[in-house]
Amino acid sequence: MTDSTQKRLFIQEVSVRDGFQMEPEFIPTDDKIRLINQISRTGVSKIEVTSFTSPKAIPTLADAEEVMKSIDRVDGVEYAALVPNVRGCERALSCGTDEINAVMSASESHNKANLRMGRTDSLQQIRAISELVGTQAVVNVSLSTAFGCPFDGDVPATEIIRLVDQLASLGVKRLTLCDTTGMANPVQVAALFRQVGATFPGLVLTAHFHNTRGMGLANAVAAWQTGVVHFDSSLGGLGGCPYAPGASGNVCTEDMVHMFNAMGLATGVSLEALLDCARALQTLVHRDLPGQVLKAGPSTRRYTRKGATCQA
Repeated sequence: MTDSTQKRLFIQEVSVRDGFQMEPEFIPTDDKIRLINQISRTGVSKIEVTSFTSPKAIPTLADAEEVMKSIDRVDGVEYAALVPNVRGCERALSCGTDEINAVMSASESHNKANLRMGRTDSLQQIRAISELVGTQAVVNVSLSTAFGCPFDGDVPATEIIRLVDQLASLGVKRLTLCDTTGMANPVQVAALFRQVGATFPGLVLTAHFHNTRGMGLANAVAAWQTGVVHFDSSLGGLGGCPYAPGASGNVCTEDMVHMFNAMGLATGVSLEALLDCARALQTLVHRDLPGQVLKAGPSTRRYTRKGATCQA
């Protein structure tokens, strides 16, 4: 285990992309901008604002340009966008996006379902994206289904290493290992992050977990224990993947921050401000969200026992 106890953790919010892409109704653009501006002031280190994909594929994010151009830019916060191809990258760069998040899958079947191309073609796209970006932004690659595929099953660690090696050869410096459908377990998470980290020590690694089977926070701890300090998460646990059967929401941001705070770790994030954002998000999607701290309150909350008399 790498001792990361004294390291700051970086919480990276994805609800307004990973969450909103799954919503059945379009969230008004002004509401998106207002929520992003509110999240920007909670202390998170990065916000994945939107996805520059075809509006026909994800109509709920059809306002990508307007949102990215209109949000407040807060010092210390990176504003990222997911891009599936070179055209999406061009659109994102025209809006002053800080980080281009290119995506591909570790499994061939999911890559074809999600991106309509094989992994070899995706690698060529990422090469072209990296060349296009140059010094205008930074490139992160999100490797989906890194812990298992709903179509192909287990993805061997050797296959992950092979793909990461190819990405590193393209000059990729940031990599997110994604548990797209919540198939990972803590032992598997620790083993894969340890192996990738040891093999590619120059890569900045991010952990991206879904809570489909209730292991999201346990997996986050397992990743942290290997030295990972960058974590994707989503307000209220909103999210999923439209091309992965059964993929429910992401790990909840306020639950993750509450957990790390309780462990004595520094996140730089205000839990109270996050909870305000989560309440605003619930209003936008017109339903309760699965986040637990929003329901129960933080563990530091104290109550007056019924029938007791308060004494000074």
